[in-house]
Amino acid sequence: MRSAMKKVFFTSILLAAAAGSHAAEPLKFKQMAPIYVDGKGAGIRQPEGVSCKGNALVVADTGNGRLLRYTIAGDAWTPSGEIVLPQLPYPIRVDMNTKGEIFALDGSSRKIARIAPTGEFLGYVAPAGEVQGTIVPRSLRVDRDGNLYLLDVGSARVLSMDPSGKVLREIPFPKEYGFFSDLAVDAGGNVLLLDSVRKRVFKAAKASTETRPLSESLKEEAYFPTAIATDRQGTIFLVDQNGDGVVILGPDGSFKGRRLSMGWKDGFLRYPAQMCITENGTAFIADRGNNRVDGFLITE
Repeated sequence: MRSAMKKVFFTSILLAAAAGSHAAEPLKFKQMAPIYVDGKGAGIRQPEGVSCKGNALVVADTGNGRLLRYTIAGDAWTPSGEIVLPQLPYPIRVDMNTKGEIFALDGSSRKIARIAPTGEFLGYVAPAGEVQGTIVPRSLRVDRDGNLYLLDVGSARVLSMDPSGKVLREIPFPKEYGFFSDLAVDAGGNVLLLDSVRKRVFKAAKASTETRPLSESLKEEAYFPTAIATDRQGTIFLVDQNGDGVVILGPDGSFKGRRLSMGWKDGFLRYPAQMCITENGTAFIADRGNNRVDGFLITE
């Protein structure tokens, strides 16, 4: 109980500091109906991953060892099936390409499964040819061209591969960093890396292999951010896992505000994980501690 109270107090201090030091009003999060169940009424358990493209949403229902699919229309959602595979017992991160294929990282084997739109297992993702070093994926992203980006914490790099598995480039981690927990690829093809320990965002420009700091340290605005997402305008969203909120940055890495807070009621977060944002500004967050997926319409 004492630990929980300390967490609430710390989060309230962050919120007060963020509100007091910036006059501009951050983006608004309008709550949608949260997702608690699958199409059969069975509950979601400790979800860690979400991916949304067009009107399709995929949820890594981690605690139940499966993927769930939903169709999104406006602020409503409809279940559209589940995927259960022996090759994917513990999904923790997911993304989709424009063909509807799903890429899911298994937290047990640290392998990335490629799954057909029909739900068929197509094999594990592996670079074509010889690649130096041991690959240990922590996260993944698929860009608009179908290229796959792996956050490889085993060899301290980002691997970019085309749909055939050909390695397009290797982006080494910078010399000084704490721990990179997630990555994103913005609309311009720039790669963004989230350092959870130093509470900082790094950027590698499109086609570049050099990573540079984008933001200043966010130690006053975030507790322990572990997931990053961007919208089509280039706005950056950091999911603060231990601070139970979302930190908002401009495309240049400047702090723009903080939204949401810890709680159990709808519209609050508890130990959140991955976040995704659709083209029309609908956001979904895997709300692990509350055993649900929270949905929000992001507006100015």
